[in-house]
Amino acid sequence: MLWKLNKGRPLAEQICEQICLRISTGEFAPESKLPSVRETALLTGVNPNTVQRAFEMLEFKEIIYSVQGSGCYVSPDTSKAKETVNQLFYQKTLEFFGEMHSLGLSNEEIKKYVEEWKE
Repeated sequence: MLWKLNKGRPLAEQICEQICLRISTGEFAPESKLPSVRETALLTGVNPNTVQRAFEMLEFKEIIYSVQGSGCYVSPDTSKAKETVNQLFYQKTLEFFGEMHSLGLSNEEIKKYVEEWKE
């Protein structure tokens, strides 16, 4: 999976979201070792301090844990990562509907477009 970062939003927050997504899809399995801060910085094209901040945020939320001298690992319980992803999906859905309503579309018109898109 590619790292897709939007320069218009806090990068550490986006790195957290993408790591949670990778955990929830199984790309990063429970108890698996994450790429190092330096390696993640190279993969994402951001400053290592930003990645370190993202890892600290994830550790605070108990989504990952660190082992001194060894690195960071995915927590055995992935429910918090999955909850973070579900919150992100919900937020993006609300943003989508808000934008569609601001364009003057009714719920029925939005539903029609979504149904057509699925086909």
